Amino acid sequence: MKKRESFNSRWGFILACIGSAVGMGNIWMFPTRVSLYGGGSFLIPYFIFVALIGFTGVIGEMSFGRGTRSGPIDAFGMACETRGRRRLGETLGWIPVIGALAMAIGYTVVMGWIFRYMLGAFTGSTLAPADIESFGAKFGGMASAWGNNLWQLAALVICMFILMYGVGSGIEKANKVMMPIFFILFVILGIYVAFQPGAAAGYRYIFRVEPEVLAKPSTWIFALGQAFFSLSVAGNGTLIYGSYLPDSEDIPASAAKVALFDTLAAMLAALVIIPAMATTGAKLDQGGPGLLFIYLPHLIKTMPGGRIIAIIFFVAVFLAGMTSLMNLYEAPIATVQEKTGLGRIPSCMVISVIGVVVSLLIQGIVSDWMDVLSIYICPLGAGLAGIMFFWIFGRSYVESQISKGREKPFTKYFYPVCKYLYIPVCFLVLILGVVLGGIG
Repeated sequence: MKKRESFNSRWGFILACIGSAVGMGNIWMFPTRVSLYGGGSFLIPYFIFVALIGFTGVIGEMSFGRGTRSGPIDAFGMACETRGRRRLGETLGWIPVIGALAMAIGYTVVMGWIFRYMLGAFTGSTLAPADIESFGAKFGGMASAWGNNLWQLAALVICMFILMYGVGSGIEKANKVMMPIFFILFVILGIYVAFQPGAAAGYRYIFRVEPEVLAKPSTWIFALGQAFFSLSVAGNGTLIYGSYLPDSEDIPASAAKVALFDTLAAMLAALVIIPAMATTGAKLDQGGPGLLFIYLPHLIKTMPGGRIIAIIFFVAVFLAGMTSLMNLYEAPIATVQEKTGLGRIPSCMVISVIGVVVSLLIQGIVSDWMDVLSIYICPLGAGLAGIMFFWIFGRSYVESQISKGREKPFTKYFYPVCKYLYIPVCFLVLILGVVLGGIG
């Protein structure tokens, strides 16, 4: 049997998982949610849900992957094989794999936008539009069908070049460079913004607690959605990274670090963006791509040293996006390897061709594309992975996998909390997303 690839170090794995979790949700959605839902009134439930999902789903998916030493299809198949239904499990395992590939393809379009704006920050074209309407028109042209072909192809080539080097020499090494630089750059931005006139109002805005907002169900619902999608539980990327782990790895400790640094990344983004908006007296009520490609560039242009700030900001965003993109493409690449016997590079080429063709075709509808995936496929994949691991494999298997690499067995409460709370939460996220049109 061919030896499975693995991470070379504990921190290499942790940084790769942090990289998979830190993405656009931290940067273009978290600050907006904090602003819209009462600052600290949003942060309180958000921290609660991060702790819950980090303690259950992240640990569970990592352990599921390590225990089966495979991607979602074979992992689900092994679980169902214990009940004589392997083929059913493998069929269900295609859901998170296809979901990861589809999400990666949509993310490729977004990475094309980011790559263009990052290089444009160096040349000056990113900040060239004269007013907010011009920034909007520029983004609208870029985000239209066939509006950004070469840039998104270039982003995909960079991602695949890294992935072709494999887990230890590609994913791990890239994350060891990209993630520290991302955090350093955002700390620099945070310090810069702190010294701008009016920034203090932004900090007060972030940490205010409004009891009436805290009592609203919508605050808790969107805090749940933000935490759920930020931690990347979907039955694919975290599971596949877990499959590359040695038995000596203490997974609960690693999962805690991932949840901590993902939360720090989100808070850094909020501590940069909200006070920056406050310096101009603007209210942050726009999230998503519009914030990143229209409102923030327009704001940065008015700040002292705007061009340097734009360079730092978009380089950091590019690094965060690229680490997430690598994680999303890894599950389908590993699946091609497992199911066809192809080597690493040919498997990357197969997925590249699919990525190129489909990403070019969906440029004009990428927002709807990503909405469908986040509403339906991601929570469904997470819920199915939970059912396979906690319900079908059962308590004895779960507790033996969780406690590998630890000096003491993990808490006895882990299994019942996952089985009776985490899995229903996954399907609650799915139902709420369908009813409300998305909560991620």
